[in-house]
Amino acid sequence: MRNLLLFIIKNKDHFVFFFAIVLSSVLLFNNKNEEMNIVRGFATDIVSFLSSPMVRVKSLAIVSEENQYLREKNLQLNLELESILYAADENKKLRELLEFKRDTKFEILPARIVNKGIQTNLNSLTIDVGSNNGLLPNQAVLTPEGIIGKTIQVGQSSSLVQSISDNNFRLSVRIMPSGAVGILRWHSSNMCKIFEVQKNVEINIGDRVITSGFSKIYPPKLPVGIVSGVYDERGSYQKVINVNIQNDFESIQNVFIVLDEK
Repeated sequence: MRNLLLFIIKNKDHFVFFFAIVLSSVLLFNNKNEEMNIVRGFATDIVSFLSSPMVRVKSLAIVSEENQYLREKNLQLNLELESILYAADENKKLRELLEFKRDTKFEILPARIVNKGIQTNLNSLTIDVGSNNGLLPNQAVLTPEGIIGKTIQVGQSSSLVQSISDNNFRLSVRIMPSGAVGILRWHSSNMCKIFEVQKNVEINIGDRVITSGFSKIYPPKLPVGIVSGVYDERGSYQKVINVNIQNDFESIQNVFIVLDEK
């Protein structure tokens, strides 16, 4: 009995079609008989019963198709939104670069980073300008957010930059507004530490860190970062200062090289 029922359900479309033809023929030739009116009503109920699963299946198919369309449309809109946001972010960065180049008192050369960290013993960047563009070794490299490093090897059309994130990088800095000076070294994860700062100087979280000007490579007052922590060095008369570097080294694409003062 169960198999018969499954067979009928599986082939219900054929049964409905066959039953409808037979019923139509009977009703066509017996349309005045009172008993046939009862048969008509009974037949209508049977056709409705057999057809209702088909209607539900078709409805579900339509809903599923509409859901698929909506999912694809939603994905398309999300991709379009991401593209718009990316373009807006790129335009913002380009405007900042142009404003920085216009407002700075230094003669600076724009460059694009074409590679990162090509030497195993040196955290470095490769930029797409060189001696043909007026570059020399030991020139400061920066973005509007702060110092990136310095040129160390200069080719005709490309140059190697020692990154501020290199363990051997050192930078003489000044903390404002106190004016305290110290030596900045890379620590980890976009954070540096400043050593050799006198303990009696008042330094607060949020103070600006700039280049001191004591080095011939880095002109004074170039941005470096922001103070994020102040600690007394145990057993000495000095403080250790944590500094957040504003540059995101993973996403940097464009830099400037300081050639000279204007």
